[in-house]
Amino acid sequence: MKGFGNHFSSEALQDALPKGQNTPQKCPYGLYAEQLSGTAFTVDRKNNQRSWLYRIRPSVCHQPFTKLDSKSHHIANKFGIGDIHHIPNQIRWSPFNKLLLEDNKKTSNDIDFVHGLHTLAGAGDPTIKNGLAIHIYTANANMDNTAFYNSDGDFLIVPQHGRLDIITEFGCLMVASNEIVVIPRGIRYSINFPDGPSRGYVLEVFGNHFELPDLGPIGANGLANPRDFLTPVASFEEKECDYTIINKYAGQLFVSKQDHSPFDVVAWHGNYVPYKYDLGKFNTVNSVSFDHIDPSIFTVLTSKSAFPGTAIADFVIFPPRWAVQEHTFRPPYFHRNCMSEFMGLISGAYEAKSEGFLPGGASLHSHMTPHGPDSATFEKASNDDLKPVRVADGTMSFMFESSLMLGITEWGMSNQVDIQHDYWKAWKELRNNFDANKSTKGQ
Repeated sequence: MKGFGNHFSSEALQDALPKGQNTPQKCPYGLYAEQLSGTAFTVDRKNNQRSWLYRIRPSVCHQPFTKLDSKSHHIANKFGIGDIHHIPNQIRWSPFNKLLLEDNKKTSNDIDFVHGLHTLAGAGDPTIKNGLAIHIYTANANMDNTAFYNSDGDFLIVPQHGRLDIITEFGCLMVASNEIVVIPRGIRYSINFPDGPSRGYVLEVFGNHFELPDLGPIGANGLANPRDFLTPVASFEEKECDYTIINKYAGQLFVSKQDHSPFDVVAWHGNYVPYKYDLGKFNTVNSVSFDHIDPSIFTVLTSKSAFPGTAIADFVIFPPRWAVQEHTFRPPYFHRNCMSEFMGLISGAYEAKSEGFLPGGASLHSHMTPHGPDSATFEKASNDDLKPVRVADGTMSFMFESSLMLGITEWGMSNQVDIQHDYWKAWKELRNNFDANKSTKGQ
């Protein structure tokens, strides 16, 4: 079903949705009515999010949760000053877990999506619903008879390698590279990997849900169009077996057992739903006269903070497009930003880095850390013939941008990842071009 923020209705069996009310004395087909609330009951109507699920058994039918041993997973739950590394340097990582993808087969160390999650960076605290976390996933095993849900925040998942076959309480989604999927907190899901070993990035926000950015002077159209967001239709399984439910709660993992599948929702209606989006459908906006416009024009989704115009997190992409600016240095300019910028590369080569920034890798430039094009890119762009050209064909890079100061986890600084310690050398060859007797005025 198409549309962002819509109130949908979907049923896998005809007339499974009650008529005219949400909680009749007896639901059709002997189903149970269950409400899933994504916001407080009293939130203003335009921001209120909830869905009604009509299921074979209610979610409450499970054994007590027990805490998973922290050694069995790599999810961080603390982002205080003493818990993670706050570093003013430019940080860049080579592609994560190359060995898993190169092997391209199952091993004795099969890893599913949940156990393949590694927290890389973050800030804030999920218990006060303020902050975010950035995770990397590398996995090669399906979540057989296992479901996961997150009480802490919404997951925005960016597959870089391999499709995700996702089963949710609302239905099924197939998500490929160059697409994203958002699964709001509380929704149960299971992820399988039809293409074998898979890798990608996850942005988790603890506070407000993701929404489309305001367009302001752009007008009524442009950027990500609401009609291009897709939500699954109802699909259920009546399956009785030993089922494992994993819950992320206050940054920790808990596990419970039940005797049936949680994906037994026969019908549902509401606006609190999972959804996916094809990044290739983004309608880019850019300068057609001069200067490189700020990256905010490439915002797909935003999670707003309490301060207008300042986001806890923006999801920004840099898709293929035309560059036509006159007498302009066209790549991203050198800058120091009061936001933190985490960048990942899905495919191709990023326009501001000629080498070193690879698909499946990442970089982090935190508050006021200077960064910009590398030496080779600067020299080329400073001397290019400024004809209209296509930029980033065959490439898709993205940025998680935040107003918070992001710190790096122990895992992100460990020998389990490949930090490019010579990243600073990308700017080493920038030479002194100053000449007091020479001006480019009028050129």
